[in-house]
Amino acid sequence: MIDYHIHSNFSADCETPMEKTIEIAIEKGFSEICFTEHIDYDYPDSTITFEFNLDAYDQKIKAMQVAYADRLAIKKGVEIGVQPHLLKQYDDLLRKESFDFIICSMHTTDRKTLHYGNLFKDRTTEEAFLKYYEELLYCAKHFNHYSVLGHLDLVKRYTKDNVNHDFHDLIEDIFKELIPKGKGIEINTSSFRYGMDTIMPSIDILKLYKKMGGEIITLGSDSHSETTLGYKFPLVLDILKDLGFKYVTTFKKQEPIFHVVEKL
Repeated sequence: MIDYHIHSNFSADCETPMEKTIEIAIEKGFSEICFTEHIDYDYPDSTITFEFNLDAYDQKIKAMQVAYADRLAIKKGVEIGVQPHLLKQYDDLLRKESFDFIICSMHTTDRKTLHYGNLFKDRTTEEAFLKYYEELLYCAKHFNHYSVLGHLDLVKRYTKDNVNHDFHDLIEDIFKELIPKGKGIEINTSSFRYGMDTIMPSIDILKLYKKMGGEIITLGSDSHSETTLGYKFPLVLDILKDLGFKYVTTFKKQEPIFHVVEKL
């Protein structure tokens, strides 16, 4: 059991201390976790700031690694919220800072939040999805400082209509960029907590990723509370096994380490 998308009170939208999550991880029999705190520059909501003290974060991770060294592997990660105009700023940041693991996520498209549904105002759902995947493709083409793309089809979470959501042509172009560069994708199970009936990305996208030779996959609960650590992971491992994926991945100093997939 490995969870590679966890937030603590270093993230602006989370109040859970690291210690709480770590103790639950040990109780549940996890072998490794990675904290991935939010940095979202230019987030279009003046009531929240997705940045944190990087020196304090580094010190805290190191303290937790020492305190729990014989019970749990704890890695230092970050989740960056990319937008096309921010890539140089993130590039500068990540050249200076050291992380084991970097999730590249898109929470804002066309400088409009996904969370509040602003992307869908004054455009059709198809137009909103198209804009999201076009900007994600741009970032995949022009940005390299990351380990995996996070919740690749997150945009689906914010609509309830029945339009065709696949956009496989653009997703295929995204995979053509990241797979040769040794980048991967995460499977994010927070979708189940928000009323979706599938993982992110959905199984059709996972099949496309495998068909194109993708191998690097991390598992993330996107937990903001210790109660959701590893949420639905047995189901995910069954899905991966059934689709023919052989490995899940962890990272150390941004280098992938492969672990054989086994059903739970």
